[in-house]
Amino acid sequence: MSTRTLIAGCAIITVDAERRELGSGWVLIDGTTIAAVGTGADIPALLGDDVTHIDGTGCVLTPGLVNTHHHLYQWITRGLAADHTLFEWLTTLYPVWAGIDEQAVNVAAMGGLAHLALSGCTTTTDHHYVFPKDGGDLLAAEILAARTVGMRFHPTRGSMDLSAKDGGLPPDSVVQTIDEILAAGADAVSRWHDPAAGSMLRIALAPCSPFSVTTDLLRESAILARQLKVRMHTHLDESPDENTYCAEHFNATPLEYMESVGWVGEDVWFAHGIEFSDNEIDRLAATDTGIAHCPTSNARLGNRICRTRDLVAAGVPVGLGVDGAASNESCRLLEEAHQAVLMARAMGGPTALTTRTAIELATLGGARVLGRQDEIGSVEPGKLADLVLWDLTTIAHSDIDDPVAALVLGAQPPIRGSWINGRRVIDRARILTVDAPTVAEQTRAEHRRLLTKAGR
Repeated sequence: MSTRTLIAGCAIITVDAERRELGSGWVLIDGTTIAAVGTGADIPALLGDDVTHIDGTGCVLTPGLVNTHHHLYQWITRGLAADHTLFEWLTTLYPVWAGIDEQAVNVAAMGGLAHLALSGCTTTTDHHYVFPKDGGDLLAAEILAARTVGMRFHPTRGSMDLSAKDGGLPPDSVVQTIDEILAAGADAVSRWHDPAAGSMLRIALAPCSPFSVTTDLLRESAILARQLKVRMHTHLDESPDENTYCAEHFNATPLEYMESVGWVGEDVWFAHGIEFSDNEIDRLAATDTGIAHCPTSNARLGNRICRTRDLVAAGVPVGLGVDGAASNESCRLLEEAHQAVLMARAMGGPTALTTRTAIELATLGGARVLGRQDEIGSVEPGKLADLVLWDLTTIAHSDIDDPVAALVLGAQPPIRGSWINGRRVIDRARILTVDAPTVAEQTRAEHRRLLTKAGR
């Protein structure tokens, strides 16, 4: 079986240091890495019986998309609480999520990850923070799903220790003690985290949010993460309700509070980041603290618009995230690039965010947020072969001259091919690693089972 693949005849959006765009180019994959990138004249030197040839005529090749925020377990609770505020949405869904177990999480993750792969994502995070007492090994359940789908995976071991009886939002059945959480986090890193170059699996620690965890848990989690040399993630500045909560409980803004417990730095990224002030944006930039921008979820929940233009201009690491499937039923990462442009321009005018910046946020920006910009996020020799070949020959795209505009402003194109770590995962809009109809039926069954358990 050939370990070399030549993708040729396509436009290439490299997102490399020079931001080169090749009108008709080729990429050679050798094993798990990109061996060479060039234009048509050099192809004959690469021909050989050991090379699999992929015709990219009419297509554009990009780096694989990087998803910096998700909640995969929510895949089987989509469409619920569709017209609620953030806090109403959470209090409505927590009793349903309290019924998840290993089977539910594995099936939900399989569905969510397969869908991400079918929409151009090659690396994803997951923020799993709901651990019912009898749920089983939920982190292992989603890691198994990621291995099956073939996704490069950055799951986070989330946590909550502040239940409704203590002034938080979640029910008692899904929170844990600080000791339980810290022990589980250390165990997850020991069992699963692979810091090696080219890793397919890395773990981060991720207390849920300022209104569902205690100050002690945030402080101790930061200490543990830095001892273990893993990254840190949480929700922050998602809504005006959160600002009010932090003002009332901590006499601080959310970022001021998080900074007071050690939660800024190049090893930290926050989901959402809608409500930051000018000074706070400068502080994020100075500390290289990252942001996962989730425009569709923000709009779905009726939160305000993230200051993406200002974050990018200040030099803050910014990536895109689909967020949980219960607050973004479509979960298509390319759509987040589309929405990022529209939201930024709705707030800041027609030049607020360019289409090329949006592609960068979806690729190299996300890689930077995860600390992997030297390995993924661009098409250049030596980087890992995480690539997507988008078909622009359809009626929806064939007359759009600019392939970047076609990707970001047009309908999502079908995927002619997608490679993760050099392995082909998508072939002509068909996922190769799982049986899509079977996964769809399993997710329907788990959705019904979970709602029945919750008495819905």
